[in-house]
This record gives sequence, C-alpha cells and structure tokens, in this order.
Amino acid sequence: MRLQTNQIDPVGFQRLVAWNDHLAAGPLEPGLRALVEARASQINGCAFCVVMHLDEAREAGIEQIKVDGLAAWRDVRAFDARERAALALTETVTRLADGNGVSDAIWEVAREQFDDAELTSLVQVIALINAFNRINVTTERAAEDYAAYKRQRRG
Repeated sequence: MRLQTNQIDPVGFQRLVAWNDHLAAGPLEPGLRALVEARASQINGCAFCVVMHLDEAREAGIEQIKVDGLAAWRDVRAFDARERAALALTETVTRLADGNGVSDAIWEVAREQFDDAELTSLVQVIALINAFNRINVTTERAAEDYAAYKRQRRG
C-alpha cells in the first residue's frame, strides 16, 4: 500500500466510517446496498472493495447467480426491478466524469422503485463507495488485505 490514510488522518477516516455506519442503519436492505457498492467498485477497479462487498452480499443472502453475474447484471434475469434500477443509477453516478449526467429515464426508473428516503440513501451510498474506491485505488490497497481487515473489524 502506498499510503495508510486511515492511520495518518484517523479523524477523516472515522468520519467516512461514521457516514458508512449511518447509511448501514438506513432504509436500504443490506444485500442491495452490497450489490451497489460492489458494482461501483468493479467499475472503479477497486479490488479490495469488490472482494469486501461481494462477501457482504453473500452474507446478506444474495443469490450466488447475482454475485457471479453482477458485472453483467443486465443479462442476468435473476435481478429484480428494484436491483436493476439501483444498479443502473449506480453505474451512471459512478461514471459522471463521462459528462453525460444522470438521464431523466434512469432517474424516473429509480423513482418508481424507491421512496424519497431510500433514494436519498441510495445516492449517498453511491457517493460514499466512490470516495472509498478512489482512496483505495490511489493508495493501492490490495484485495488480499480484506481478510485481515475483516478479522480486525469483527475483533
């Protein structure tokens, strides 16, 4: 790892963790949240987060076909309308740098599936995982570090 930002600036890191804890207690079901976080992490190339959130998806009871097929979710019939709406929004927000913004069509599909509180939480989950991805990719946090992180977290 290039830099252990969580040790150099533990206050800043704890604020991200506190936001994450807040969202974990929010209205989105854990399995859906894990799928969203894993998909953004796949797009961003954050191997550590891909491993972590796919593990969380399995722990939340997400079917293995969804875990295995997440990168190609549009072609996997097992994903329901709610999951598809969340994943479409996740991909769009994660790729905002492409300059296309969030289309009205993608937003309306999400609005059909989520109430205001859920949609607010979903947008924040997407924003936060993108922040974690950028930190981890920049500092080269390895996927192999996840097992130790998980043991430490469970403590």
